[in-house]
Amino acid sequence: MKRALITGITGQDGSYLADLLLEKGYEVHGIIRRASTFNTSRIDHLYADPHINGVRMFLHYGDLSDSVNLVKLLYNLKPDEIYHLAAQSHVRVSFDIPEYTSDVTGVGTIRILEAIREVGLRSRFYQASSSEMFGKAQQVPQTEKTPFWPRSPYGVAKTFAYWATVNYRESYGLCASNGILFNHESPRRGETFVTRKISRAVAAIKHGLQKELFLGTLDAKRDWGYAPEYVEGMWRILQHADGDDFVLATGETHTVREFVEAAFSHVDLDWKEFVKHDPRYERPAEVDLLIGDPSKAKKILGWEPKVRFRELVRIMVDADMELLSRKTPQEHLGKLP
Repeated sequence: MKRALITGITGQDGSYLADLLLEKGYEVHGIIRRASTFNTSRIDHLYADPHINGVRMFLHYGDLSDSVNLVKLLYNLKPDEIYHLAAQSHVRVSFDIPEYTSDVTGVGTIRILEAIREVGLRSRFYQASSSEMFGKAQQVPQTEKTPFWPRSPYGVAKTFAYWATVNYRESYGLCASNGILFNHESPRRGETFVTRKISRAVAAIKHGLQKELFLGTLDAKRDWGYAPEYVEGMWRILQHADGDDFVLATGETHTVREFVEAAFSHVDLDWKEFVKHDPRYERPAEVDLLIGDPSKAKKILGWEPKVRFRELVRIMVDADMELLSRKTPQEHLGKLP
């Protein structure tokens, strides 16, 4: 039985990855931060039947700022695969807390890579890199060879983590890979991210629970895919014989305005009646256009996205419509699609 360690297991990607690995027969371990309230709602369903998953999934308290804890954890677990997904991952928030973002998202990657080296593991390592590293895009579409020009503290930190992964691969022979993932969404997306903010608001407005939706720029263009497909791409990257770097994307670009239009029209509403502009949600330096070329991943890994833009919007809006139609708080704890 293969053993995998996931940092950020309680996030969107971590929870879908845990689903996938358990289905493939892995023993799954996840690192979570200690909090005064439960923050495991995205993975609670995995404990519903302990005879199926519970005996193969284990959670450990830890933090990317604590290198001693990381060394101890890796020494005890000796995982075959490590998926490093944890980060301060909100781009707009990274402008407000740049030092914390840099420490956790950037230096945190060095800490876990150094822990792997210190313990002497031959684990395969996956680094969750980001299309935000391209920032002010120097090439359209963006490939594994496109120069980086990050436009936020988050993008800068992810660029640091990317090159740290490459450096440890080249310096110490680690089987370390970067997945440069473009935007990928789902009903498990955090509610402060723009796509989920939109789908949640559409459902709330349709149910009469909200009257307006405030957004920043509507002109930014993004390459949006479906998160469960992207975590399969992560897994495929670590099944590749050698450490390497791969872009995962749909190769299509759509504006925030298009997402808004598609979401509201899905429930027969005119978005112009409800959407208002709020400059507080704009970034000091905006990323105008991101569109990825996943040709390398298709050729080498056999990976390509199937869920396209309008289906993705429909999946998210339908999930939030169903979520907000439930009558009791207890029902909100059920498994998300």
